[in-house]
Amino acid sequence: MRGARDIAAVTDATFRLHRGESLALIGESGCGKSVLASALLGLLPGNARTEGHAWLGDGNGNDDGDGDDRLDLLAVDERTLARTVRGRRIGLVPQSPAAHLTPVRTVRSQLRETIRELTGRRDGEEAAAARAAFPADHLDRHPHQLSGGLAQRAATALALVGDAPLLLADEPTTGLDRALVDRTVDELRAQVDRGHTLLMITHDLAAAERIADRVAVMYAGRIVELADAETFFGAPGPRHPYARGLLDALPERAFTPIPGMPPELGDLPAGCAFAPRCPRAADACAAVPPLTDGVACHHPRSARA
Repeated sequence: MRGARDIAAVTDATFRLHRGESLALIGESGCGKSVLASALLGLLPGNARTEGHAWLGDGNGNDDGDGDDRLDLLAVDERTLARTVRGRRIGLVPQSPAAHLTPVRTVRSQLRETIRELTGRRDGEEAAAARAAFPADHLDRHPHQLSGGLAQRAATALALVGDAPLLLADEPTTGLDRALVDRTVDELRAQVDRGHTLLMITHDLAAAERIADRVAVMYAGRIVELADAETFFGAPGPRHPYARGLLDALPERAFTPIPGMPPELGDLPAGCAFAPRCPRAADACAAVPPLTDGVACHHPRSARA
């Protein structure tokens, strides 16, 4: 940042995402979810730095046929990302389809160009649209002629053209009404059921419950809980106080807000970042808790509770 000041937007994010699985990354706005997505796609701003590894592929040569498909996304150059990763191995379903779609071109022309670039074919727009349930009779419309839901489906259709094994959906339901949210989530879940892997970044807990096999909760740039979705949204529920607070804040549950405000990433408290808002805070919280057995908390709720 200005004045040679560093801010850790994401710290110690460690998780595995298996083939044919859906992982929902949830948390309040500003916690680092979209920064993590941008890092995986090599789309961080020029003043950003990354450390560590983000491995794509299983090392069995299943993706590109060269006998070694394992790729460190944080180490490869822009040419590799542009030519072999984006669209081909990772499909992006964007947060804002209106910004993602070219406003002066029809959906058909954008699909045709993407198909030609990723597959070499010169046709197939109708089939590509059908994969995302985009109506064929709307293909010759421009983005401004589409509803929010149809624009989202158009963006999803573009993301699926390259048949990428991993789909990264960054807040794909933002700005949609509940019916369109459910429809969009069901369409993404259908892709998972067909064998794709999905990382869905969202602050919509209802959407996360509808689509996820597993849930990762992020707070102040750190993953504080990893759990199976059935356990997380059912019984015994979240183990981290912040994750439990997110569910308790829902209108259909306790409708109880989490006290206080999320900290600024440039001014985090010492130790556990959630401690100033946590009813379980104690002296031990002066140290940063490691992620152990799926939860980063000095006083987690019992897994049997």
